[in-house]
Amino acid sequence: MTTHDMPTTADVAPLLEPLKALANPVRFQILQWLRDPEGNFPVNKEITDPYTVGVCVSHIQAKAGLAQSTVSAYMAALERAGLVRSTRVGKWTHYRRDEERITRLIEELGENIGSTGPR
Repeated sequence: MTTHDMPTTADVAPLLEPLKALANPVRFQILQWLRDPEGNFPVNKEITDPYTVGVCVSHIQAKAGLAQSTVSAYMAALERAGLVRSTRVGKWTHYRRDEERITRLIEELGENIGSTGPR
């Protein structure tokens, strides 16, 4: 491989931020929990739909058992990485997975580091 074949930082930057966010086991776990919000959090559909609006950050914090500031920082990292989206409902922030972005990330990873088949 020659140096002109090496990817530039700009080429791989869209992959690096989500991977850095997922490198933290708690952030990874939160993203897994949000995959099934009704099974993992107390959900009141009369107030918000967990799939379109998201799960209240206070529920995420309670399940994680971490300080509110820590959970807020974790959720901000996941949002910067494009893995979750936030919605304000009154004074509360709700989070849901960005399924479209997660699907694209998986596809991009497959294209960039996926298997080329048996050797």
